[in-house]
Amino acid sequence: MSWFDVSAFTTTFVTLVVILDPPGAIPIFLALTGPLTKEQKVSAARRASLVALGVIASFAVFGQRILDYLHISLPALQASGGLLLLIVALQLLTGAESEQHADAGVNVALVPLGTPLLAGPGAIVATMLAVQNADGTGGVVAVAVALVAALGLVFVVFRFATPLARLLKDSGIVLLTRIAGLLLSAIAVQMVADAVIAFVQGAGATH
Repeated sequence: MSWFDVSAFTTTFVTLVVILDPPGAIPIFLALTGPLTKEQKVSAARRASLVALGVIASFAVFGQRILDYLHISLPALQASGGLLLLIVALQLLTGAESEQHADAGVNVALVPLGTPLLAGPGAIVATMLAVQNADGTGGVVAVAVALVAALGLVFVVFRFATPLARLLKDSGIVLLTRIAGLLLSAIAVQMVADAVIAFVQGAGATH
């Protein structure tokens, strides 16, 4: 038995990169970290990646047990994440995020960047399924490496989002903030809608 499953690594890595969508998250990252200094933005990028890694890895190992113990379904988790993102989206659209994040500092990396934007239901469920379908130790190792690699890519993308912020200047950041708020609200509504559909189809029932 191989100690590393290349096929599992490739499949998991590609799936996570598509779900995390690092380039698509750049406008949201820039909008949420606008008031922060360069050093704080780098710290926020690092913290967001590490928080997402910790949350997704925890759910990959203990997720199903945690949800079963608390009688929480995956659609419920998805709906709550969507509502949290919707609140942040409304703040971006109204400009209220500047005051909030000036006080919050790099804590913005924890919520909403780390979770539920990066460590959202999609990434969590995908990783949980990858671990469950892993073929022995080699498969589990491959999934773990794929998770680290995907979030490492997210950090690199966020890390070099700062030069883009300097290029856009204040007016560009304001415009980007409003666009990010619109996109984030659409993502949030889609998450809630998917959760409602799952509930209607009976997937949200707990035992």
